[in-house]
Amino acid sequence: MGLGAAGAQPVRASSTSSLPPASPAAPQVDLDYVTQLARQRAAQPYAAMNVRLPPELESMNYDQVRDIRWRPQQALWRTEQLPFEAMFFHLGLYQREPVLINEVTPQGSRHIPYRAADFDYGKNKVSPQTWGDLGFAGFRLHYSLNTTAYKDELVVFQGASYFRALGAGQQYGLSARGLAIDTVGGAGEEFPRFTEFWLVRPQPGEKQATVYALMDSPRATGAYRFDIQPGPQTVTQVRARIFVRGAAAGPIKTLGIAPLTSMFLFGENQPRKDDFRPEVHDSDGLMVATGEGEWLWRPLQNPRQPLVTSFATTNPKGFGLMQRDRQWSSYEDVEARYERRPSAWVRPLHDWGPGRVELVQLPTPDETHDNIVAYWVPRQLPAAGTPLEVNYELLWQGDEQQRPPGAWATQSRRGVGYTQQSAEALRKQVQYVVDFTGPALAPLDAQAPVKAVVTSDGNGRVLESGVYRNPATGQWRMTVRIERLSKDRPIELRAFLQHLQHAVSETWTHVILPE
Repeated sequence: MGLGAAGAQPVRASSTSSLPPASPAAPQVDLDYVTQLARQRAAQPYAAMNVRLPPELESMNYDQVRDIRWRPQQALWRTEQLPFEAMFFHLGLYQREPVLINEVTPQGSRHIPYRAADFDYGKNKVSPQTWGDLGFAGFRLHYSLNTTAYKDELVVFQGASYFRALGAGQQYGLSARGLAIDTVGGAGEEFPRFTEFWLVRPQPGEKQATVYALMDSPRATGAYRFDIQPGPQTVTQVRARIFVRGAAAGPIKTLGIAPLTSMFLFGENQPRKDDFRPEVHDSDGLMVATGEGEWLWRPLQNPRQPLVTSFATTNPKGFGLMQRDRQWSSYEDVEARYERRPSAWVRPLHDWGPGRVELVQLPTPDETHDNIVAYWVPRQLPAAGTPLEVNYELLWQGDEQQRPPGAWATQSRRGVGYTQQSAEALRKQVQYVVDFTGPALAPLDAQAPVKAVVTSDGNGRVLESGVYRNPATGQWRMTVRIERLSKDRPIELRAFLQHLQHAVSETWTHVILPE
C-alpha cells in the first residue's frame, strides 16, 4: 500500500515514442462533452499507455530533469495579458506518462503541442527538437495571488490525479486527488490518472479559472470540472462524474471520493526527542462534520503499523485534513515553514447519502514521504455505465479556516508532569492535556460548571479527567489519564466539554497506539 503515483500502471516499453491522439475536436467543450468521453472509455477494456521516452530523456537523473524548466516568457496567455497564465511540466524520471493538454476558446478547442523552444534545458546536452510531440507531465496556473506585481503559482496538476492549490500567504503542503481506489481493502492500490486536460481561456478581468479533465484507470473513468477561485482562501469547486468499468475489470473494494493526501511525522501528541523541531507535519488532524450534527477532531499520528479508522455518517457536512497550529514557534523550520501549509476542507454541495469518512495513517521515517490520506467512501458503488455524480468545494485555508461552531481543540499534548506514582504504574498509563477555545467557552468564568466527558473503548479505563480555565491563555484545559489494559491493542478515546448538560465543544477522538 502506498500514497504516491509510483504505484500506478507502469509504462510498457516500445520502439518509438508515440503520444496518444487527442480527443476529437469539439465546437463546445463542457462537462457533458468530457462525460461522453469518460462513458465511452468505461465501456471498453482499459488500455495502458504504450509510450517510451526518448533515450536522452530516459537516461536523465533527478538533478538533470530538475534542470529542465519552462520559460516563463512562453506562458500561455501572457502575451494577451490575461489574469491567469499556464506553464507546463516536462516529462522525465518519475513523470513518464504524458498528458494531453488543450486550450478552449470561444472558437473551439485546440491541442497544445510540446515545443522544445518553450523549455530551458539548463546544462543538459540534448537534442529535444528530434523528440516530436512528447506531451507534458502536467501544468500549473499562475495568478496575482499575493501582489499585483507578480503572478504566483496558484494550482498544480501533476502525477496521476494529484493536484494542490494555494491561498494568499500559503506554501505548498498537502495534496488532493481526483479519485482513490483501494487505498485499503483490496489487492493493491490503483492510481487513476488524468490523461487529458482542457484549459479554458479566461476573459480579461476574470476572477475564476476553469479546467476540464478526463480520468482513466483499469477499473474506473471520470469527467471533471474544476472552477478555481483564488483569494486568501482559494476555493476549488469540483464537479465529477465517475464511471466504474464492468465486472471483467475486477471489483472495487474502496472507492475514495475527494481524497486528501498529507504528511505527519511527529507533533505535540507524539513528540520526538532527537529532532530540534517541536513538530513536523503538513496537517495535524482530521476534522469531520457529520450529517447528524456532531463535529469530530482526530489528531494525526505516525504509527508503527498501518492504521485505518473511519467515521460512519449520512450526508456529511464536510471533512478535511487541517493544519490548525499556525505558530512559527511550533515548528522552528526556516525552510519548510510548516505554519504556512494550507488546511483542505471538503464541503459537499449536495447530499452524498450514507457512507464513511476513512482515515489511513502509515508509518514514515521522514518528512519526504506522504503517509496520511482521508476520503469519503459511499456505501454503494454505481452500476457499470451509470455515473456517480459528486459535487463539492475544496477550500485551501490558512489562518482563517473552518471551525466548529462551539469550541475546538488547539493542542493535544501527551505526557506527565511531576508525579509520585511509581514507574511501574506509569508504564500502564497514558496522560493527555488538551486545550480548547471558541465562542461557546470564551464568556465563561473560571467558576463555570464546565465538565470533561471522557469515554474509552474496552481496552482502556479512565482513571482521571478534569477541566479548568487556563489563566495564562484564557483557554480551557482538559486533562485525561487512562490505564491501558492490553499494550498490544489500541485504545480509542472520545472526549468533549459540557456546560449545563450541553455539549459546548467538538468531540476529541484519539487513538492510543499499541506499544
